[in-house]
Amino acid sequence: MGVKGEPDSAVSELLDRAEKQVREVLRPKYVYIETDISITDEGVLLGAMIEPLTGDDIRRHLKGCDKAVLLAATLSQEADKLIRQAAVTNMAYSLALDCICSAAIEQVCERAEEEIFSKLSAPYRTWRFSPGYGDLPLTLQRGFLLALNAQRRIGLTVTDSSLLIPSKSVTAVIGISDVQVTKGSRGCAVCTMKDSCAYRLSGNICKK
Repeated sequence: MGVKGEPDSAVSELLDRAEKQVREVLRPKYVYIETDISITDEGVLLGAMIEPLTGDDIRRHLKGCDKAVLLAATLSQEADKLIRQAAVTNMAYSLALDCICSAAIEQVCERAEEEIFSKLSAPYRTWRFSPGYGDLPLTLQRGFLLALNAQRRIGLTVTDSSLLIPSKSVTAVIGISDVQVTKGSRGCAVCTMKDSCAYRLSGNICKK
């Protein structure tokens, strides 16, 4: 929310109220599939997708993996609706809702990973890596959703400009290996906004 240091009582009250409403209203959903992968000159080929994952970053990220999990998660349309409705009368509260929802979708992904890998045999795995990270094209969003049948299963779609709808949603690939893998870079190291990020300019990070 642009606050440096500890938030004051007014901001804390907004965030507490927003968190309570988000917990009461939203019903997060996620879907996943396990798929074979192979790394070729064309890129990383996934059995569940027609087009390869291209770019040096994803190739390094999945090096040593022979399987992967494709994941899609969303807070549902209710998140966008909450934020939009609040903006009509209270922009500060709308911003608080937006920030809480951004944190919430990351927590949903963490919980999804815990549940998924409690069921799958995956001795070693990588971090989540999403379209738009590093040089992995954002345009791959559509391929992810098609492979997961995400529109029918959790109501997740993508615009012509590759933005997810609902907006508080995530797609990602997680590499799986039977042997120890070197976990690739994450956060600022692979973020396309690292040179102009407001968090970094203020000496902070977004912790993603």
